[in-house]
Amino acid sequence: MCFITFFFLFMFSMINLIFFVYFFMNDLVIMMEWEVISFNSMSIIVSILLDWMSLLFMMFVSLISSGVVYYSKSYMSSEKNLIRFILLVIMFVLSMMMLIISPNLISILLGWDGLGLVSYCLVIYYQNFKSFNAGMLTALSNRIGDVFILMSIAWFMNYGSWNYIFYLNFMKNDFSMIMISSMIILAAMTKSAQIPFSSWLPAAMAAPTPVSALVHSSTLVTAGVYLLIRFNDLMLNTFFKILLVLSGLTMFMAGITANYEFDLKKIIALSTLSQLGLMMMTISLNLTKLTFFHLVTHAMFKSLLFLCAGIIIHNYFNNQDIRFISILNFKFPFIYSTFNIATLTLCGLPFLSGFYSKDMIIEMFNMMSNNYLMYTMMYLSMGTTVSYSFRLIFYISLKSPKMNNMSFYLSNNMMNYSLLILLIMSMFYGSIINWILFSSLNKIFLTKMMKLIIFFILMFMMLLMLILNNIKMNKIFYKNIIIFKFMNMMWLLPLLDKKIKMKLIFMSNKFNYFNDMGWLEQISSKKIINKIMIMYKFKNIFKLNMMLMMMFLSYLMLIMKYY
Repeated sequence: MCFITFFFLFMFSMINLIFFVYFFMNDLVIMMEWEVISFNSMSIIVSILLDWMSLLFMMFVSLISSGVVYYSKSYMSSEKNLIRFILLVIMFVLSMMMLIISPNLISILLGWDGLGLVSYCLVIYYQNFKSFNAGMLTALSNRIGDVFILMSIAWFMNYGSWNYIFYLNFMKNDFSMIMISSMIILAAMTKSAQIPFSSWLPAAMAAPTPVSALVHSSTLVTAGVYLLIRFNDLMLNTFFKILLVLSGLTMFMAGITANYEFDLKKIIALSTLSQLGLMMMTISLNLTKLTFFHLVTHAMFKSLLFLCAGIIIHNYFNNQDIRFISILNFKFPFIYSTFNIATLTLCGLPFLSGFYSKDMIIEMFNMMSNNYLMYTMMYLSMGTTVSYSFRLIFYISLKSPKMNNMSFYLSNNMMNYSLLILLIMSMFYGSIINWILFSSLNKIFLTKMMKLIIFFILMFMMLLMLILNNIKMNKIFYKNIIIFKFMNMMWLLPLLDKKIKMKLIFMSNKFNYFNDMGWLEQISSKKIINKIMIMYKFKNIFKLNMMLMMMFLSYLMLIMKYY
């Protein structure tokens, strides 16, 4: 089952690659429509939109999925229900592909809901209390986005069709389009875990590691970013300014929290949240092509990071604490090298894949007229990215071991082959896609200081992290419980979510008690019908009783007459 799925996904990615080159070179767009049903002036149409963007994204989704499925054959070899797991992964990938190729809100909702439901099944795959809580948090947070998509579908009914591509001319003049834009942005924020919907993303780490590699690289969390790229022409500048501030806060919060975290998978998840904030910030600056470039670049090295983390956890007896994972360079040199390359790509080391997208984003950001607050937030967030990346490298390679050296390396070529494909792509494909997508020169005019400040921040944060982790100053941060908890718990966002949800549950109970179970229940249609039926039955019984009484009286009169 694993090999067949791997083969089909890999071949599908190669077909998508060929079509991407053909469509991009000839500037082709193909749109297909199938009318399912038509009633009055409304028609339900299933649409498929094929252009270079959807084909390239499908190529990356299928390539990463093929690597994850091949990796799962070895990683989950002792799993009894492996076929069920592979089928869930296939459903997950198909839902994402439906979302990618859909210009129609109804078919987008099918893919969107498919992602939410299958992700819930995958998060609770290991059936324990923690997984159930994480799955419920993920499902409830994503349901908010589903509600906004449904509301935007209702608003789109004013136009007679759900194909948003046909109504771009109405985008800034019509009140309905303003409402639709706000709902689409809120839906994308829930799926891509922006503040205040960020708490579900680290909680989703309860899923198996191959699922984490798929969810946090190219499928679930990137769905919101991709939706905004597609709906970019419908957005107003006011909404983009709000999104700019919220995405900047998300990026900064995730970077700070990752520097206080010790769970290996949660650090990588928080780095995903930080990069999602960067993508949302780039969209809010109206740089959609650059956002898409960073989206596909990030997908490859983030999946590589998760797969490396899975092998490390596998060989350290399911331990995820980085304080007990040390001297990796002596034990697993290939995994250590791969993990370090992926981490350096994440923090944007020059001439790796991540450098091309992040460097261009920062340079375009510097070219725009943003205020000092956004500049400060952007550079601090980039600095925290470098800091937690080198902190991770420091803990797994340079720190003295805190655990007995009893671990052993399960050498399995299946895992290594899947890593090798992603490693080659993470190192080289960033420059290739940069040359393809941005073949014309971008005119960037910056001063020498603005150009070099990125490298200064990279070097400064790397040195600062090494100093703080080597001297006793870090005890000030870790022993101050209030600061540590505030930073480690994502600015207390999980607690805030719980409080809000509990208040909503209690409010719904009160509403149910005072209205549905109160006087409103008595005047509802069902109750009125029940009352009428009772009266009708009473009337029939009364008639029967009267008839019986008359018969009894007549019988008595007859008896009295004869006696």
